[in-house]
Formats: sequence, structure tokens, C-alpha cells
Amino acid sequence: DVHALAAADDSAVMGEWAGLGYYARARNLLKCARVVSQDLGGRFPDTAEALQELPGIGPYTSAAIAAIAFDRPETVVDGNVERVMARLFRVEDPMPASKPALRDKAATLTPRTRPGDYAQAVMDLGATICTPKNPACGICPWREDCAGRAAGIAAALPARSAKQPKPIRLGIAYVGRRSDGAWLVERRPETGLLGGMLGWPGGAWGDAPEDLPPLDADWRDLGAEVRHTFTHFHLRLAVRVAEIAPGATPDRGTFHPRLRPSDLPTVMRKAYDLARTALPEDPS
Repeated sequence: DVHALAAADDSAVMGEWAGLGYYARARNLLKCARVVSQDLGGRFPDTAEALQELPGIGPYTSAAIAAIAFDRPETVVDGNVERVMARLFRVEDPMPASKPALRDKAATLTPRTRPGDYAQAVMDLGATICTPKNPACGICPWREDCAGRAAGIAAALPARSAKQPKPIRLGIAYVGRRSDGAWLVERRPETGLLGGMLGWPGGAWGDAPEDLPPLDADWRDLGAEVRHTFTHFHLRLAVRVAEIAPGATPDRGTFHPRLRPSDLPTVMRKAYDLARTALPEDPS
């Protein structure tokens, strides 16, 4: 129900999304629902061009919605479709530079009738038969027309440029619990990595960890770290814990008496799991 989502509290939605990753998607879902509910009377646009005006909807999603929901003859291209096209047309230029060419190839096949069924069929073909490894060419409905199969190189396509190693960033998570069982957490800025999510206070992540405790306390370094991989970098997060006295006032963050681990994104939950083994049993 788009109206119910539009009316939902941001923190409630982000809490439900915790642990799933790609948190910008949750924020964009909220923004999109509010535009559709408040500005468009609860009705989604039915063309790819208009759909792309909505927050968080790009070329792939707009084409998929237009084709599948509204029967528009749009070319739907995801990773599965790119792989099928690279093999079918023997496109040997490496990804991602070949993406425009693969989309052009896909457009030549998009039918004007039942485009949604066709789009789903090609995506399913890539997911179940024309798979990244060991494609089942013998049962593929396009096997006789597949230039990659004819050349004996289907499994090697699409070619990919050599990946650059991901950089490593370092940080510190300060996991503090008050004597009444309340945990000290802060909500991250709405924009950026883990935007809008609850997390442990700490400094910026970078080549060297920023030592920025949220308040004066007897912080103990656990001598262990959380390791987590984001899309563009690896994170190594040292964990420091402290029992915080009643009445302490933090420089950053607030105390949550009913914090659930499920409210936290995965990297912060890893820090919680590590920290709670070093703290006395929760008094609450």
C-alpha cells in the first residue's frame, strides 16, 4: 500500500530494513512513495520516462515497471540480459565499456507485443540457463542462433576488465552501555553510507582510524576487529567498550533503553555481537 508506506515513520522503515544492505533503497522507497501518494494521487506513471522522474527509479527499474506492469515495449536490461546478449551476439568487448552496445543489441529484440512477458523470459533465461558459469547451452531456446556458442566461447562471455582491488578503510566503534541497560547509539546522517541508520558513535573511516569517543569513559579496546565489505571498500573496525555511569551526558548520540540488535545494520550488529561478550550481563 503506497499510502501506508508514505505515512510511515522514517526510523520505523529504516529499522525494518536493517541488515539488508543498500540502505539508499529504503530511503528512496520512502521518497518515491510520498511523491506518488501526495503528488500523484496514489497512481504510478505508466511510461519509462515519467517513472524515471520518481526518486530512486533509474533506467532498468523504469523500463521493467513500464514493460511488466503497463505493457510498454521498453527494453529491460539487467545483468542477466547483458550476459545473454553478449553470448548471443558474441560481443567480446569487456564490461563495463560494452554496456551500451549490449543494450542496443537487446533493443533490436524487444517485441511490441507482450514486452513484459518477454523481458521476464530473458531475465529468467540468464538466471537459470545462460548462467555465469557452466551455461546449459544444450537446452537454450536460442542455441542455434547463439554466435558465442558457435565460436565455442559462450562461457567466457561477457569479458570483464580486470578489477581494481578494493581499498581498506579503518575505523573505531564505541559501544557503550549505561548501568540501566540503555545503549549509546547515534543515527547516521540521512545521506551517505548507512544513511539514516542507527549505529555506534565513532569517527570517520579512512586510512587511519579517527579516535573520537562520544564521551569520557573507561573505554577498553577489545583487541579484535569487525571486518565488513561494502561495495567500494573493505572496512576494519576496532571495537571499544565501556560501562557508562548514570547521568553521563554524551557529546554525540542518545541512550536507547530498548535497542534491538535487529535495529542495526549488519556491520554495527557485528560490533554489538563482539562487544556484548566483553560487557557484564545486561541488567535489563
